[in-house]
Amino acid sequence: MACCSSTTAISCSRSAPRERRRRGLSSMGLVHVFQTRRIAPGRWVAVCTLVLWCSMWPATAQQESSRPDAWPQFRGNPQLTGVADELPPTIELLWTAEIGESVESSAAIVDGTVYVGAQPGVLAAVDLASGKVKWTYEASDLGVGESSPAVHDGVVYIGDLDGVLHAVDAATGKARWTFETEGEIKSSPVIADDHVLIGSYDGHLYGLGLDGQLAWKVRTEGPVHATAAIRDGVAHIAGCDTMLRGIRVADGKQLFTVSSGAYTGASAALEGSRAFYGTFENEVLAVDLDARKILWRYRHPERNFPFYSSAAIEGTTVFVGGRDKILHALDAATGKALWTFMTRARIDSSPVVSSGRVYVGSSDGRLYVVDAASGEKTWEFEAGAPISASPAIAAGRLVIGAQDGRLYCLGVKG
Repeated sequence: MACCSSTTAISCSRSAPRERRRRGLSSMGLVHVFQTRRIAPGRWVAVCTLVLWCSMWPATAQQESSRPDAWPQFRGNPQLTGVADELPPTIELLWTAEIGESVESSAAIVDGTVYVGAQPGVLAAVDLASGKVKWTYEASDLGVGESSPAVHDGVVYIGDLDGVLHAVDAATGKARWTFETEGEIKSSPVIADDHVLIGSYDGHLYGLGLDGQLAWKVRTEGPVHATAAIRDGVAHIAGCDTMLRGIRVADGKQLFTVSSGAYTGASAALEGSRAFYGTFENEVLAVDLDARKILWRYRHPERNFPFYSSAAIEGTTVFVGGRDKILHALDAATGKALWTFMTRARIDSSPVVSSGRVYVGSSDGRLYVVDAASGEKTWEFEAGAPISASPAIAAGRLVIGAQDGRLYCLGVKG
């Protein structure tokens, strides 16, 4: 794409496509849902090269409300704040599970089970206590990338790089239904007001019923990469058209836009009436959603790199990782830097805050634990392979995947 500058780019282009492999579910007595459209012999599939064609659109989530024993969706809750209940201060590796070739999807944890996507195209369910794989579901031979599962009412939802949204029975791993879009899916699904929202690189945000039937779709000016944050029945998402948009979940009506002045791959975190997110113009923004204006912009004085990591917000502090290898802590009111913590490689993993500590992965292959007040490192865990997935914390355990195909669980033994 040409929407990000060449230095910050991660451009996504559309390349000539392949015929989609259709999953035959009718013989299983299941509903197979496709958007009503004709698929040409060479269907266009969005393929990512080097410039994140991204559009932060609504994917609504009113999930299994944030409970200490649950992390039901990307960033943990519908506001995408990345805040977890208590995790013990001292943790260690409890188990590892071989899931696939690479895990870039961030896990969901519900009722003692971890759900996560992996290359080469599987959704796996893993027992939180033991690390034993309960079942795997084959999604697509093109793979499951960054799309992270959402769990709601016994169903797991996840997108794949073939452009299909899958609804899978959480207990059995059997398909409930699928919905097909025109481009790859890297956005994570969220559920709210009896709708499943998912973005696609075909430029649309889709609103589906819980039965997989299309309720509405909204066209944007670029691929929809990020996951929506929900406030008062409105999904908030920024994207490659430089706009932060507000979309009503009930009917897909666009309520407002705010110009970010830059293309955005990160998902917004909402706190009260404010949204916080980074951009590919090397800035972090705070937006007043009521006044519909930008409150402040933060840019590191020396290291100008894009922000792909989604922010976490707790209390008066915003935490966000950058491709400058730095974890930044910012004053939520002013955007002033409170502290910075340097890792050895870029941070695409989105931080999670729990019990006064910040947990974040880095492409240097380490999970860092940093004191939220001081920015001092308290511990690190070396996975040995780049970590771009984000932590999931529930039931006193932290789960995160790495690009070696392993899922790691940390907590207190016994």
